[in-house]
Amino acid sequence: MSRDGHVSAFAFFGGVPLSILYDNTTLAVAKILGDGTRKRTITFSELQSHYLFEDRFGRPGKGNDKGNVEGVIGFGRRNFLVPMPRFESFEALNAWLEEQCLKRQDAVLRGHSETIGERLLRDLDALMVLPPTPYDACEKVSTRATSISMVRYRGNDYSVPVAYAHHEVQVRGYVGEVVIGAGTEVIARHRRSYEKADMIFDPLHFLPLLEQKVGALDQAAPLQGWDLPQEFATLRRLLEARMGKPGKREYVQILRLLETFEMDHVHGAVRQALDLGAIGYDAVKHLVLCRIERRPPRLDLDIYPYLPRARVETTKPASYLSLMSGTAA
Repeated sequence: MSRDGHVSAFAFFGGVPLSILYDNTTLAVAKILGDGTRKRTITFSELQSHYLFEDRFGRPGKGNDKGNVEGVIGFGRRNFLVPMPRFESFEALNAWLEEQCLKRQDAVLRGHSETIGERLLRDLDALMVLPPTPYDACEKVSTRATSISMVRYRGNDYSVPVAYAHHEVQVRGYVGEVVIGAGTEVIARHRRSYEKADMIFDPLHFLPLLEQKVGALDQAAPLQGWDLPQEFATLRRLLEARMGKPGKREYVQILRLLETFEMDHVHGAVRQALDLGAIGYDAVKHLVLCRIERRPPRLDLDIYPYLPRARVETTKPASYLSLMSGTAA
């Protein structure tokens, strides 16, 4: 079981066992010495020091030392993984597996009069209390971002903001996520890839550079496959039709609003700008702020002369007289 698996298991049970039985996994054992003692790995020693449990190890090649464990693994494989389930993510798969395990707590096994859940409650009473904070179950690596703002971790490259090119960074590799920091600041988060020689981009990291080199907007690899709502493409087309190359720059500036504001707010502002005919960065930013602050927009018609103007005339007494004459009739 991985370090992440330990942390998740302890959180699920709400406590820490006094001792845990292992096979001779490379997670825990760096080397078996001649007298049979184990030299623990550094990461396992950190985990053990955090939760203060004792470890016990089965004999090499002796599966019967942990027969119950092997039996439960076989049961889970046969009943939960055959036929192989399909989910959109590992998170969804794990949530489904947890649900199946919770359902099984109502079962009564042969030779017992209590349910699995009832027997589990007695075991939970014997657990040690969880520490105030969980163990940070990740691999930590110090490295340097490349000239193209990429950071290599386990054979794959992950992007960071262009301002951090050539900077020293710290990588924390989790089971499903890669977190990159500089000093005390987290500068990038990516879903972890288990492919080989993969390149994982966050398009937002490269927008400051594209704002200066808008000619590369269509060829920029980090933007390929960026699934933006259709209204963004419509806005770009109108900006370029009205302003040419400066329109491309304004479009990138609008995209950069996503560095600060949530997609729902920016998307809603873009949609509203199209409805109003207010095609420009200043208008979209103003509309974003109005949505967040929940106030009506006040766009300057001198800047956006193509907006429909409201015509308000002074009321004339003759208008009231016409109404009165109509009533009298």
